[in-house]
Amino acid sequence: MSETEFENAVEQIVRRDSRFDPLAYYFLKNSLDFTVKRLADETTRGRYRHVTGGELLAGFRDHAIDQFGPMASTLMHEWGVRESRHVGEMVFHLIDERVFGKQESDRREDFADSFDLTEALTTPFLPRRRMNRPMSNRRRGDRKARS
Repeated sequence: MSETEFENAVEQIVRRDSRFDPLAYYFLKNSLDFTVKRLADETTRGRYRHVTGGELLAGFRDHAIDQFGPMASTLMHEWGVRESRHVGEMVFHLIDERVFGKQESDRREDFADSFDLTEALTTPFLPRRRMNRPMSNRRRGDRKARS
């Protein structure tokens, strides 16, 4: 599919359902490419295969973290993608426009509540808790190290 055909398909989708920013569809397409390539490298010795809903969600999450870092969750919220099921809704919009292919086993439910998208995009960037040392021990140790 050419870039113009994809752009036209996204325009059609957004006319019918404007919940998701058009950029979210472009990112989803890139996430599918990312996921297909990763799976081909990891599991099929370079051969491409159909991607399941769960695999695409994991790829979407990982690609967002890789591309946008700590801003991934904020950006997805800006684009209207707040839950894992939203990724599935976008996937099925693209299937309806014949941009993505579908197997009989593919269902919208594959994307429903798979994981908390916001949490999945923010957790990697939260500060790690220190080991279970009491704060008083850390302070004492810090003072000794400075002396």
